[in-house]
Amino acid sequence: MLNSLTIHNIVLIDRLHIDFEDGLCVLSGETGAGKSILMDSLGLAMGGRGGRDLVRHGADQASVTADFYLQDSHMVWSFLDEQSLSHESGQVILRRTLTRDGRSRAYINDQPVSITLLREVGDMLVEIHGQHDERGLLNAAGHRKILDDYGHYDELRIAVRQSHQTLISLEEQLAEEEAKLAKVKADEDYIRHNLQELEVLSPVPGEESQLADERSRMMQGEQMSDGLQDILSGLLNKNGIDAALRSLLRRLSRMAGQDKGILDPVVNSLDRAANETSEAIAGLEEILRNLEFNPHELENTEERLFALRAAARKHNCLVDDLARLLTDFEQQLRALEFGDGEVHRLKAEITVARAGFDQAVMDLSAARAEAAEALDQLVNGELPPLKMEKARFRTQLVPLDRDEWGSDGGERIEFQISTNPGAPFGGLIKVASGGELSRFILALKVVLARKTTVPTLVFDEIDRGVGGAVADAVGERLKRLADEAQILVITHSPQVAARAVNHWLIEKAEKQAGGDVFTNIISLDQDRRQEEIARMLAGAKITDAARAAAASLIRG
Repeated sequence: MLNSLTIHNIVLIDRLHIDFEDGLCVLSGETGAGKSILMDSLGLAMGGRGGRDLVRHGADQASVTADFYLQDSHMVWSFLDEQSLSHESGQVILRRTLTRDGRSRAYINDQPVSITLLREVGDMLVEIHGQHDERGLLNAAGHRKILDDYGHYDELRIAVRQSHQTLISLEEQLAEEEAKLAKVKADEDYIRHNLQELEVLSPVPGEESQLADERSRMMQGEQMSDGLQDILSGLLNKNGIDAALRSLLRRLSRMAGQDKGILDPVVNSLDRAANETSEAIAGLEEILRNLEFNPHELENTEERLFALRAAARKHNCLVDDLARLLTDFEQQLRALEFGDGEVHRLKAEITVARAGFDQAVMDLSAARAEAAEALDQLVNGELPPLKMEKARFRTQLVPLDRDEWGSDGGERIEFQISTNPGAPFGGLIKVASGGELSRFILALKVVLARKTTVPTLVFDEIDRGVGGAVADAVGERLKRLADEAQILVITHSPQVAARAVNHWLIEKAEKQAGGDVFTNIISLDQDRRQEEIARMLAGAKITDAARAAAASLIRG
């Protein structure tokens, strides 16, 4: 239950603290006293929208704190554990702050969290039925969610959504494969021709660079070989350096015996020169042998290189990409040869997936029909006390065509009413008058509230537009609901207020004469409660008759 609500600097509220009790809690007050501000403040703590206009004039920051005490079995504890948020046994504190410049911060147990997370936790703790909820209840587009929330068959809804996603995914894959297969079949002759050419060419990555280097080497070698051959001939002919050195060495050797060693250095030098010349000649001969090549080899190299480059130009790619292109053509041809198998496989999977989806939709439809029957019975049971004995309520489930089934199931859902026996059923807003519509909405809200799992229910002027015995029936139903959950009711109805266990008065007050006006809240004792209910009965001037009527209402 909601233990307390603390509000600082929200619109007309400067500082306010309310300690709530279990059971039926009523908040009343004159129009404009600040009841809507109180509701906005509670909504803010629950993660609702908040803007700078909520910050009280003259204040820099506003804040709202809601303190809850919950049973150990409540779902919120496991959710907080999943979010790694610490908590003390039994207590959850939600806090929200707003600044004048529009910044907003959220806290759970004094730990900063996102507004979205605060809203998720708030939805587990408080359910608000506002005076404007009927706008949503009148819209048939929202009736499916209302019925599904009432039915509590989330597993079936998830199964439909997941199986539908699986089916859609497979159908998209099939469409992609069929389009790919159709394209490959249309280009089959082109693919086979190009594949055959590339297979014959058999390109290898890096081959262009290697062939270009070989061609350059062979062309340069031919030119160099001619020059080196002339040099070698100059060294080896009879007038060459080698022959001259050998001739000189022979002459000096004949003279060496006569000079007693004087010529030895010269002989040694010439001998070394002759030896190095011989080594140079041997080196030239080795180079020439290496430069020798077959002219046909150059021709073959050029033919191969030019063929690769021609293929690259044809396919508008680099020569090194030809091998990858060959692989692509091979894969496309395999797709042509094996694509039918993939298409058949996907079609088989789709058949299985569609059967699973159909079954999930039918299971959900059956659960919805069962929930609708139960909802109709309960709502119709609420109508006689609201002076609508002849009216009837029903939840219409209109089956959709098979091709219209989707992630939300296989039917359209609409709440309908008939106000008199024999009168046709129709949409809520089309059939009922204003007073009837309010009572239908009230009956539906009361039934839906019984199924909720949240510990605190707030009803904001849901008794608007009803009075007398109808208002008394509303109060009696809220009193019964309070046996199952904490009920907070903002009301103008004395019949509803008389059923309360606890009663607070919301009023405007001045802290000093002529000063600022603030919203205040007062917990009413028995005498003041009777006086407030008398005011609700009589208006501005409270009479003894009104006080007596108020006492009678309180006694029941």
